[in-house]
Parts: sequence; C-alpha cells; structure tokens
Amino acid sequence: MEGIPETFGLAWPKFISQVVIVLIVYFILSKYAFGPILAMLEARRQRITDGEENLKKIESELEKAEEKVQGMLDEANGDAERLIAEARESAESVRNQKTQEAVKEAQNIIEKAHEASKLEHEKAMNELKSDFGRLLIDATSKVTGKVLDDSDQKRINDETAGQVAL
Repeated sequence: MEGIPETFGLAWPKFISQVVIVLIVYFILSKYAFGPILAMLEARRQRITDGEENLKKIESELEKAEEKVQGMLDEANGDAERLIAEARESAESVRNQKTQEAVKEAQNIIEKAHEASKLEHEKAMNELKSDFGRLLIDATSKVTGKVLDDSDQKRINDETAGQVAL
C-alpha cells in the first residue's frame, strides 16, 4: 500500500499540510464568512416568512373590511328605501290633508252661499211684505176714503205681514 499513493503522486507531507490549510480556511470561513452569510440568509428567510404572514393578515383584514363596507352599503340602502317610503307616505298624507282642507273650504263656501241666498230671500220677502202693506194701505184709503194714521198703518202692516208669512 505504500506504493500506491506514491504511484499517484501523493506526497504525505504536502497532503497533510494541504489538509491542515483547508481545515484552517474552513474554520476561518465558517467563523467569519459562513456565520454571517448563514445569519443573513436566516434573517432573509424570516423576513419572507413574516411578509407572507403579514400578507395573509392583510388579505384577511381586507376581506373583513369589504364585508363591513358591504354591510354598511346594505344598511345605507335600507335606510334610503325607508326614507323614500316615509317621504311617499308623508306626501300622501299631505295630499290627503290638502284635499280634505279643499273639501272643507268648498263646503264652507257653499254654506255661506246658502246663507247669503237665504238672507237675500228674507230681505226680498220683507221688502215685498212692506210694499204689499203700503199698496194695501193705499188701496184701503182709496176705497174707504179715509186717511189712515200711523197706528192704523202699523196695525194693517202687522196683520198683513202675519197673513203673508203663513
């Protein structure tokens, strides 16, 4: 076996020195290069993991916010429909109230017209009675040839008015 490594050109002193140098370089690299590189890679991996978790949280919060906004929109639509219905009811109530007021006003006008007509009729009847009484007095005084005094005229007017009113 001693001949085989030498056949391949293996010199033990050089080989051992190269192994020692590789081990020294390995320890130096592991302490000063691999450690910081591995720490940097670990920190990067942690940031990526945290970013993915934050992304999931943000997506969850966004979904909740969208649901909340949709709920608020549904509520606002419901309120708007309720307000529209109330406005319609109010308009209908006002319209009915105005219609009733107009009907009452028309009835009042009709009643006043009836009262005015009745008063006018009574006035005309009183004038007619008065005129009839005067004509009767004139006719009586001409027929009887007697001039009637105020008490006779009043008595005849009252009698005539009582008979005409019947």
